[in-house]
Amino acid sequence: MTVLIDQPMWPAHGTVWGHLVSDESLDELHAFAARAGLPPRSFDLDHYDVPADRYEELVAEGALPVSYRDLVVRLRASGLRVRGKDRPAR
Repeated sequence: MTVLIDQPMWPAHGTVWGHLVSDESLDELHAFAARAGLPPRSFDLDHYDVPADRYEELVAEGALPVSYRDLVVRLRASGLRVRGKDRPAR
């Protein structure tokens, strides 16, 4: 099981946000998120957006801290990355 988390650094809604991904499967990611109590609405096609105040808790639950660059590299290598141009229009 490899669930990865990057350091929160993306500002929005009065906080900063990080990303929680799996480099194995979306099933693994969803199971981890459910155990951690992340709301389903925080899932965005290939990752969960997580606020800064949940970072330490998610690491304690087993998410592996990595840099944003490493997170993206490993997500791409897994074949789970959804590129910007492949995202549905909002």
